[in-house]
Amino acid sequence: MFDKRSSIEKVTEMACCGCFGFSFIRNAKKVNGSRGLMNNTTCRDSLLEDDDIEDDDQDDNFFDDSMIETGNVDHFEYQSPTKRAEELLMYRIQNGLICRELPVKETHTLIRSEDENGKKTVNEYVRECKIGAGSYGKVALYRSQIDGKQYAIKAFHKSHLLKLRVAPSETAMTDVIREILIMRVLSHPNIVNLVEVIDDPTTDHLYMVMEYVEGKWAYQSTEPPGGLGETTIRKYLHDVVSGLMYLHDHHIVHGDIKPDNLLVTASGTVKIGDFSVSQVFEDDNDELRRSPGTPVFTAPECCLGLTYRGKAADTWALGVTLYYMVFGNYPFIGETLQDTYEKIVNNPLLLPGDINPLLKDLLEGLLCKDPKQRMSLEDIAHHSWVVEEEGPILQYSCWCKRSALLLLQ
Repeated sequence: MFDKRSSIEKVTEMACCGCFGFSFIRNAKKVNGSRGLMNNTTCRDSLLEDDDIEDDDQDDNFFDDSMIETGNVDHFEYQSPTKRAEELLMYRIQNGLICRELPVKETHTLIRSEDENGKKTVNEYVRECKIGAGSYGKVALYRSQIDGKQYAIKAFHKSHLLKLRVAPSETAMTDVIREILIMRVLSHPNIVNLVEVIDDPTTDHLYMVMEYVEGKWAYQSTEPPGGLGETTIRKYLHDVVSGLMYLHDHHIVHGDIKPDNLLVTASGTVKIGDFSVSQVFEDDNDELRRSPGTPVFTAPECCLGLTYRGKAADTWALGVTLYYMVFGNYPFIGETLQDTYEKIVNNPLLLPGDINPLLKDLLEGLLCKDPKQRMSLEDIAHHSWVVEEEGPILQYSCWCKRSALLLLQ
């Protein structure tokens, strides 16, 4: 069972979790009445990425202040929901209201060395190769010397994250801790699993040990548009919607649904990863203020206002992802961020005339610019195109809901 000392007091003394917080605006600048990055010299590639940092593949001198811009929140009255979000997640963890039969392993001793082959090791894990970079930290493939399995490990430097101001009273560590707390309560077949957190209070290093998914889905440029085929796309969509329904049912908005964050196992199961910009809300109040993760997947309402509904924004990003899987490009993209946001807000959705009518209806419902009229996940779960081969997407019977029912009996 969860050690209560590892809540607020314990994590604070680790010098990594004293800045819990769940909503801030990062890279937000008010230009021409729109919210978001509006740099006309921004290259096209940056529209397809969030503000992840680059990985120089070195443990030391990994971070550079110039790599991450902190948010400008002066253009509206900022009210941090940090305390409330902290209470929501910690309450779930401390009272066993989590979807895990076994808790995430917490390790507070770190031994960094090299094995007999000169490969870097972190405790029992031997480094094999770099995988990529996530928000604020690098991701590498490691193999456990105990069970022989491969794991994806995300590494952070705590001191540097604590220096990066992302809101008046919050630092970049806010994101990291929020991601850890969220993943500690989740367990679903379509969501990447967090296995262990290594956080030694005597060192500057923090590691998230996650299950390794063999590959990530990516559109092959050598294939013609629609090269994946409707059957494969339908299966992928089924898995993503199942995971998203579960997240929203547990009052979590992912915030950065896109192909790069959808990992596919060897058996073809899609798992949602990267919760670095995810948000927590209470009851049905999913009104958020933070900037979304990746420009081309940003919903129209996120480009215009100070607040938006997180679940509807996730659904829009799902629509852009589906469009990309079908056609191999994006429905709205310009040469700059401002141009992209203007297209997202103003341009009509254009679809070829020979598209499957049911798929056309689904895309139009997902990419409806009015969030109040946009198709919901429940609508998607029972849409004719979705249920054609896979059947309707059913609500996942999670551990925490079953536990709660048992307590009421």
